[in-house]
Amino acid sequence: MRKSVTITLAALLTVPLIAFSGTGHAQGTPTKSLRGADVAESDAAPEVRDYVGKKPGRQKPIPRTFLDQPPLIPHAVDNFDEITLEENQCLSCHGPDKYKEKEAPRIGDSHFLDRDGNKLRSVSMSRHNCTQCHVPQTDAPPLVENTFKGELGKNAKKK
Repeated sequence: MRKSVTITLAALLTVPLIAFSGTGHAQGTPTKSLRGADVAESDAAPEVRDYVGKKPGRQKPIPRTFLDQPPLIPHAVDNFDEITLEENQCLSCHGPDKYKEKEAPRIGDSHFLDRDGNKLRSVSMSRHNCTQCHVPQTDAPPLVENTFKGELGKNAKKK
């Protein structure tokens, strides 16, 4: 009983100290986000940028920066049909039946595994939505400064 009263009193005395310590925001000072804009302002939509590659097979892929990174899509996909459970236009070139004929990279072996790691004869439905991991290349500048240098090639083994 005595311990719970002490804890309650300590908590009650801490609240006024925090409120009047000067560490909080003063009334009327607008809150700023990390990007510098007023939080109440609406975000401006980013500029629409074209894909770097238009037609498949004509653009050099951007190298991966880490092991097992999903490759970027080196061609436009805005004219592709929506990926559904019944149809996936990506597989018409990258699927196991057509990749040689189309001279396209074959989808990875990981796309033929179920959640438990068992091999499947067709693409796993958990990997069916390609654009969930793979994104088109664009020449957009980074939104924030980034000095990251990938280690692929130094210590990582390429598959």
